Parts: sequence; structure tokens; C-alpha cells
Amino acid sequence: MVINVYLFDWGDTLMVDFPGVSGKMCDWDIVEAVSGAKEALEALSKHSQVYIATGAADSTELEIKRAFDRVGLSQFISGYFCKANLGMSKGTPEFLNAILDKLKITSVNVAMVGDNFEKDIKPAISVGIQSYWFTEKDIESIPNNVKVIKELSALYL
Repeated sequence: MVINVYLFDWGDTLMVDFPGVSGKMCDWDIVEAVSGAKEALEALSKHSQVYIATGAADSTELEIKRAFDRVGLSQFISGYFCKANLGMSKGTPEFLNAILDKLKITSVNVAMVGDNFEKDIKPAISVGIQSYWFTEKDIESIPNNVKVIKELSALYL
């Protein structure tokens, strides 16, 4: 199946969400890309559009882009979806359907990549989006329509 659009979670999928650090990530003293994020986005953005689908409730689209600018990833990203510009929180099928509506696409050629099964993967499955669960955990039972990846390079190698 050809993936035309990749939706990525933000924290701990593409950028490190440091425990105990609060406030907007664009203003943090230290920001860091997840290992392999730049290579993955660079490879995927050559033949697909890449968007961020984040649950970050206190950052605007521009502030999210500023955080990605700081780690050199924004050049590969076509846009950012968050509570501020969709008017709803992540973790529901409605959130993903709102993104599909804005992009004027169906779920068939869309993939969601995220580290949180409840907020990233389950809603994606429910709307027919191909799901990639990015986790280092050893998962014993997963739904047939979910691919577990331990490294982002698994998306393009």
C-alpha cells in the first residue's frame, strides 16, 4: 500500500519530551530530536507529505513549528495539527477525521506514527489509518492492522 500522508505524534516520537520540564517546548532550554527522526522525515518527505498530529494543548501551530525549527526537522514537515487549530483534543477518532477533512483525503493512503497506543494508535485504527506503534517495549499481542517499530528507520528501510 502506498502511503501519501504520514501523521506523526510529536513528543517522544519525533522530539524528546523531557520528564519534569514544563511549558511550551519551543521555549525549553534544551530541545532534542529523537534518534533517527531527521533521517526518517527526510526519506519519507521525498515521496509523501508529513504532518504533525499532536496532543500538545498549550502550543499553537507556530510554536510547534518553532520547536521543530530548533532541531532542524521543520523543513520536512508540511503542516501541524493541534488543539489550537482543530478545536479538539487528540486521542479521538474525531481529531483524526478533522485532519482528513482539512487535507481533503480519505484514510486509505494515510499512516499514523506514534508512541502512545491509546492516543495515537487506537483512534487511527478506528478511522482506517495504517498505524505504526513506535515503542521499545516488547509487545505480546497487537491487532493485525498495527505494525510495531522500534526505530523510525523501519518506516523507510
